[in-house]
Amino acid sequence: MYINFWYPAISSTELGDQPAKIRMLGQDFVVFRDTNGKPHCLSDTCIHRGGSLSGGKMHGDCIQCPYHGWEYNGAGECVRIPSLGPNPHIPSRTRIDAYPTCEKYGLVFAFLGDLPEAERPPMLEIPEFDSPDWRPTWINYQVPVNYERSIENGLDPAHNEFVHPTHGFSGENAEYRVNDLRMVGDGIWGPGFFHRFKSPESEDEEWAKIKQASDSREAGSGTIGPNHMWTYIRYGEGRAMHQYLYECPVDATHTNIFFINLRNTYIEPEMDKKFTERNWAVLNQDITVLTDLRPRLTPATNTREFMLPADKPILLYREKLKEWDALGWRVDIDSIAATQGKTAYAIPSPQRRSQKGWVIDPIPLLKPNSKVTRRAAS
Repeated sequence: MYINFWYPAISSTELGDQPAKIRMLGQDFVVFRDTNGKPHCLSDTCIHRGGSLSGGKMHGDCIQCPYHGWEYNGAGECVRIPSLGPNPHIPSRTRIDAYPTCEKYGLVFAFLGDLPEAERPPMLEIPEFDSPDWRPTWINYQVPVNYERSIENGLDPAHNEFVHPTHGFSGENAEYRVNDLRMVGDGIWGPGFFHRFKSPESEDEEWAKIKQASDSREAGSGTIGPNHMWTYIRYGEGRAMHQYLYECPVDATHTNIFFINLRNTYIEPEMDKKFTERNWAVLNQDITVLTDLRPRLTPATNTREFMLPADKPILLYREKLKEWDALGWRVDIDSIAATQGKTAYAIPSPQRRSQKGWVIDPIPLLKPNSKVTRRAAS
């Protein structure tokens, strides 16, 4: 898990007028809207006596701690301490980490890290989102899977033949092979590829009209950062589905995934159910395999898995992770586990670059260029 990237926290429709408790990167956050509807994301721990702010209530633009009534605004500043009486002096140290937010594509994102705006990695954009020629649908689901394993599954062209009957021949095609990969992307924030493949005719008559049989389809996937992924499926002339997955590690072995599917054919609203059902079927096929992988976390070295040419996108993704390891952005999950219940942590926010005297400790990070260990979880 890494700091300094954009993470999806909650869908826009789920975030109403009450605060929401969201767990990301193994830490708790409170997300709420102010009176103008702008979303805010704060560390969930009150710096007074450790109360969980998400269990409190809104007072105007502020969240009130349920333990002693301290109130914090969207910038993480304490603006009221009831025990001090009316109009007291509020010490400057009474602040908590506040994180930049962005609301788009029907989701609320939070930037969990301390980089200034000009240095922040980009999020994955959906250029066709507002086009009348494309129709979006949404799925949100949680899986007991490490997010790196989930992303690597999307970068794996070889699994489709065996995991997804609608994408391949379930291993019954004696001529099967993974065709040459066409690598794409600028290589700065993640790898991408396309390849051509054969798939069977659908047994579902209605879906067969949508899909149409083809001996050579093109599909590809790529990433932005460690947790944003695109998948483009071109199943006919001018007919495509573009899928965007924004994944948020709840902790090292659980992931919250927001899946947005866009299609440029059969875009009538009454077709949403048909496409969502098909997407759910494919997602569940992946989930079945991923929940039983061993180890649950990515192996410490590539030599612990026998990799092949078809795994090139996965190997490139792991190389990008090493670059962020070298920057000191990886969360030290072992140190956190060793202090479980003894120490409260917060992801460092941008304010920590300019302000001193924070009450809550910053989350432990692996040292830059240190040997990275990924603990295998049972």
